[in-house]
Amino acid sequence: MLTYLFEYLEKQYQLPGASLFQFSTFRAGMAILFSLIIATAYGKRIILFLQKQQVGETIRDLGLEGQKQKAGTPTMGGIIIILATLIPVLLFARLENIYIILLIFTTLWMGVIGFLDDYIKVFKKNKEGLKGRFKVLGQVVLGLIVGAVLYFHPDVTMRDHDKTIITEQFTVEEVRGQEIKSTMTTVPFFKNNEFDYGNLIGWIDEEAQDYAWLIFIPIIILIVTAVSNGANLTDGIDGLAAGTSAIIVFTLGVFALVSGNIIFSEYLDIMYIPRVGELLVFITAFVGALVGFLWYNTFPAQVFMGDTGSLTIGGVIAVIAIIVRKELLIPLLCGIFFAESISVMLQVGYFKYTKKKFGDGRRIFLMSPLHHHYQKKGYHESKIVTRFWIVGIMLAIVTIVTLKVR
Repeated sequence: MLTYLFEYLEKQYQLPGASLFQFSTFRAGMAILFSLIIATAYGKRIILFLQKQQVGETIRDLGLEGQKQKAGTPTMGGIIIILATLIPVLLFARLENIYIILLIFTTLWMGVIGFLDDYIKVFKKNKEGLKGRFKVLGQVVLGLIVGAVLYFHPDVTMRDHDKTIITEQFTVEEVRGQEIKSTMTTVPFFKNNEFDYGNLIGWIDEEAQDYAWLIFIPIIILIVTAVSNGANLTDGIDGLAAGTSAIIVFTLGVFALVSGNIIFSEYLDIMYIPRVGELLVFITAFVGALVGFLWYNTFPAQVFMGDTGSLTIGGVIAVIAIIVRKELLIPLLCGIFFAESISVMLQVGYFKYTKKKFGDGRRIFLMSPLHHHYQKKGYHESKIVTRFWIVGIMLAIVTIVTLKVR
């Protein structure tokens, strides 16, 4: 909203303006500043409100140290993250941008699903919360909508590989190449670090490329569901999910910056995605919201994000990665989420297998998800969280490096 006001004043009164890139950067800076203020200054008020409404976490006794002391800690803190993200976005982003619309929709959609889950747990006293099939259905519907929009919407394009002329002063002299509809994405070690989903069906016939959506949309559904559930499983100890997610989203912000700027994309020889630079406003607001939420979520936590936060975080991360065409890097960039999810699948699968074969179920880990395994080994949760953050930073660096691995 303020974006349009600034542009109007600049046109009317010829205010000294910066370039479009500088203006986007200014709006991104304002977005992160506002989100930090909202999350930290008003986060406490939201926590007090949740306490007043007796929205306390019910703790299952898993035999973990310090677990019982957390009983009654307010949950549904994901509301702080959602508000601290959406308010700056509504103020500073271009709301006609299709990518911004998609991310606002994703935030609200997954926020509602998570809120219903937390509401059932807290107020209906049902520890299972929203039934799993309804969660998965919500994630599948979101993936279907995101996949369909990104495939069919006319504003979702990329520029082909004809070179744009850049002067020595790093200004654009001539833009060559047309904006094209494409199912191209980024993957290391392939030619130009790119892979086209259409190739998975294109071998059948030349016209088969027109039906690439039959491959593309199911893959998007799988990614959205997997990352959302991965973030949900990671949210188990104070500060783990929020801190890890902030690192991931910041990295995606780097990708949005270079992919959405024609000079950077040409210089780094990576795909240029028109209009994706606007994501910076949403991403910076989201990072600010996560960092602000960490103020109250670090050990000992004053509030838990609940599924309201964790499902929203996972959904947003998945959609951002898909928009900037880095979704195939998710197993690396979201390595913490991936490890947490794999640990649960291995634990459950091995337990069922050994129970069927030997009569008694056996375990690979002392407890899953993976962070609980280290708790069982006697590590303090603050040490676990810090080390997981360090691993997350290392994975983020490796992911960025893949931009130039040919």
